[in-house]
Amino acid sequence: MTTGMSLKQLIAEPRSMEDLHVPQNMVIDLIFRLLYNEGNVALARFTEVLKIPKAIIDEILMWMQKEHMVEVSKATVELGRLGNVYSLTGAGSERARAAIERSQYVGPVPVAIPYYSRGIEMQTRTRQKVSPEQVKQAISHLALPADFHRQIGPAVNYGTSLFLYGPPGNGKTTIAQAIAKLIAGTDPIWAPYAITAGGQVIQLHDRLVHKAVPQAQGRTAELGRIDQRWSLIERPAVTVGGELKMDALDLRFDPVAKFYEAPLQMKANGGMFLIDDFGRQQVSTTDLLNRWIVPLESMIDFLRLLSGQTIVVPFRQLTVFSTNLDPRQLVDDAFLRRIHMKVNVQAPDEKLFYQIFVSMTKQLNMPFDKDTFVHLLQKWYIQSGRKLQAVHPRDLLRIVTTLCEYDSSPIRMTPELMDEACRSYFVN
Repeated sequence: MTTGMSLKQLIAEPRSMEDLHVPQNMVIDLIFRLLYNEGNVALARFTEVLKIPKAIIDEILMWMQKEHMVEVSKATVELGRLGNVYSLTGAGSERARAAIERSQYVGPVPVAIPYYSRGIEMQTRTRQKVSPEQVKQAISHLALPADFHRQIGPAVNYGTSLFLYGPPGNGKTTIAQAIAKLIAGTDPIWAPYAITAGGQVIQLHDRLVHKAVPQAQGRTAELGRIDQRWSLIERPAVTVGGELKMDALDLRFDPVAKFYEAPLQMKANGGMFLIDDFGRQQVSTTDLLNRWIVPLESMIDFLRLLSGQTIVVPFRQLTVFSTNLDPRQLVDDAFLRRIHMKVNVQAPDEKLFYQIFVSMTKQLNMPFDKDTFVHLLQKWYIQSGRKLQAVHPRDLLRIVTTLCEYDSSPIRMTPELMDEACRSYFVN
């Protein structure tokens, strides 16, 4: 069906109902529900919500008029049919209530799942190439070993999976966020607002995840006029932590609205999916690993509708696992083999800790005092046997700043203030 189609053909503006590749009744139901919700609806409003051309909607409305389902409540003579405002008839109201019983989805006409899958596959076939300079720039705000970019860059270019591990407080999450920003800065991607499979609607667009990239009135220089059911977005980044449950990784059916929401990994297609604090989720690590092992290997995912029908969708994103637990206690060798790149984010040495500290004083407009820094190292790390963590300079200096502001005294570093901050921060 979609084999051999180019991206330009796939997302070209539809010229007829057949070009939508969805049942006509699905579009008619959307029109009924919009009319029922809003009462009087102009043709421009239909196109704004349904994201399909006026000509297609006008053709359907003409048929609905003949069937006495809708009527023209207001007309603008100068604009002809394009200026009509429509409302439901009595018979149309009954049909609208039946449409609402089936589903309460009102939004862009869905894209058929084979076309969605083909679109994602074509846009992820060529891996996003980032240069060493781009990676260095992305992590330039972090104090890391000089060659650290060589561990991150190849993982981004390989584009399948990455395992960040190491002791807590050393920047794993911040590094992952920098990777997400780096990926978002590469070529944007076309993704539909919603898809349909088995007669059901699956809402894919998430305004918290999918950030639109401006395009000129539905037209691009290389692709021509675009099917407005597809949105040009930055490559997405989805982050989950300890709150992750298994149902977030499967199609979620709303029993009231009667349509599905896409799982998190599907929203992340073409971008990055970060599982932070891996091993601390509300679901067992074994169950999570079993859920990921096939998609990581095959780059496809299997999702099930309530009807029992299984649908196959692309699994095309950089999947990042981040943990401060011992990887060997979390996963077995078989799973680790499927994660091609592993990066150990280690605690800083004294030299790097010093660089982080100086950098933070500059950010906080605080004069750096070397004697106070030496005092901190000697008393609170060397004597106590406490391990250095990259996050400590930021947290301790913020406490010092708060103490100075409380006393209305100049922002400064002193051994006394640092001792007070450490007593407040560390648990002995």
